Amino acid sequence: MQFEVWAPEADRVALHLEGTTRALERDDDRPGWWSTEAEADDGARYGYSLGNAAEGAGDGPVLPDPRSRRQPDGPDGLSAVVDHGRHIWRTEWAGRGLPGAVLYELHVGTFTRAGTFDAAAERLEHLAGLGVTHVELMPVCPFPGRHGWGYEGVSLWAVHEPYGGPEALKRFVDRAHALGLGVVLDVVHNHLGPSGNHLPAFGPYFTETHQTPWGAAVNLDAPGSDEVRAYLVGSALAWLRDYRLDGLRLDAVHALRDTRACHFLEELSHAVDRLAGDLGRPLFLIGESDLNDPRLITARERGGLGLDAQWSDDFHHALHTALTGESQGYYGDFAEAPFAALAKTLSGGFFHDGTYSSFRGRGHGRPLDRTRTSAHRLLGYSQTHDQIGNRAQGDRLAATLSPGLLACAATLTLTAPFTPMLFMGEEWAAGTPWQFFTDHTDPALAEAVRRGRRREFAAHGWAEEDVPDPQDPATRDRSCLDWSEPSDGHHARVLAWYRDLLALRQSQADLSDPDLAAVRVAYDADARWLAFRRGDVRVVVNLAKDTAAIPFGTRPARVLAAWEPVEPPGADGMLRVPGESCAVLRQV
Repeated sequence: MQFEVWAPEADRVALHLEGTTRALERDDDRPGWWSTEAEADDGARYGYSLGNAAEGAGDGPVLPDPRSRRQPDGPDGLSAVVDHGRHIWRTEWAGRGLPGAVLYELHVGTFTRAGTFDAAAERLEHLAGLGVTHVELMPVCPFPGRHGWGYEGVSLWAVHEPYGGPEALKRFVDRAHALGLGVVLDVVHNHLGPSGNHLPAFGPYFTETHQTPWGAAVNLDAPGSDEVRAYLVGSALAWLRDYRLDGLRLDAVHALRDTRACHFLEELSHAVDRLAGDLGRPLFLIGESDLNDPRLITARERGGLGLDAQWSDDFHHALHTALTGESQGYYGDFAEAPFAALAKTLSGGFFHDGTYSSFRGRGHGRPLDRTRTSAHRLLGYSQTHDQIGNRAQGDRLAATLSPGLLACAATLTLTAPFTPMLFMGEEWAAGTPWQFFTDHTDPALAEAVRRGRRREFAAHGWAEEDVPDPQDPATRDRSCLDWSEPSDGHHARVLAWYRDLLALRQSQADLSDPDLAAVRVAYDADARWLAFRRGDVRVVVNLAKDTAAIPFGTRPARVLAAWEPVEPPGADGMLRVPGESCAVLRQV
């Protein structure tokens, strides 16, 4: 097989393969590339050493392959050959696109206490029965230690070994596809972890031209950036091709610093569309962005970057403030008039569309053309790993809200015009928190993260002793789902409500209509109720403790689902909804 590596500043490169060493030759057709041929079976261990005359006569240490498909001993160990052709796929899969989807965000390490792909695969029937269409895996690239969120991964072509490695990921995807579930993977292109990152030894993968919250930016526009962009695009295509994934979620794309005429995201979306054509199945990209810039999800031929969808934090923030009354940090922009903010996002997509943001101290965003932008291009959610895990104690909505208010949150999320996304466990009001946890093997880094986390929340009034230690194994253990909960008490009732709502979304065509301009919203902020119309379907939520009388009109209607018993509106045209309850009706 061919071994090749990009190392433009090296004077010599050696391959270390299963106890043997051989020199690589410069590739005359590709500047900076080195290659050689060698026999190697699946699982063979190897690495590269680099020599540079300017830095002395000796070769450097043996390092893992930047394009390693497997790191059996972690990010600092040798790479291993992976022969993807050896895997026997058991499920024929034509793909499942984003329109009409319902996503379920899942962290492999805490979805089950075992924390592996195989253990997670055993629970996939629960998701198929729930009514979701796609599982969105949080990052699975290798990182030091066993447990972590995954956003400090390295080796962007490889799979975290404690989760089960490449073969276990394929088994997970195969099982999901057998149940009709698509699989989406969260990938991180904006930075790499602070530990186990050996890319700088090979070439200018990072640049001081731009700075990010994680330090020097990934090099997307400085000298050498052609190869760095090819590295990232190649990694993305490999996930979709070699693991038969259906889509990728791109972490914090606003942190991708790129001044080139063709933005990296445009290049990536073009490459993914081309691969979809080659494979004959739909593939899609979802961006996380806080820019509120419609160009992200506008087609390339219309001057956009061509991503298929983006997360919609505005909907989350408006919903969260309406439910909780919280006003700290970025919630302040929404807490002044949360029902108005919620109404604006339900019908217009963005809350900040050029309006002033007190949190940022400036205007923010630009209007979304709701007549030309399908609502499925925005993901709506009441909870995510970020919005839970970045709270001091990782508390879910279920920790402070009644089951009725949780039902209202679910109703707004699952009947809104957006593509809904759930965070694992929310469908049964999980009683477990989801906290920030790490397993750094570098003691100095571990202590820095511990102190930094406590210092951050101390500034917001938290006592340091009340902020969980990320390095304590108990922090991860507390974050694992308790699978005994879904069949018990209020957990079972909330789960049944989620199933009912997802079934309605499937059976009621009006709830799949992606036309934002057709959504009509009414609310009474003082009485704390909100109602909206999608075709002939009416959705009402009452967040107050007392029964609300909501003007509904005299047109006959039947109740499709209700958290507490609700009668159709009477002759007076008023719909009476019990406190902390919700209902979905259809006018006939």
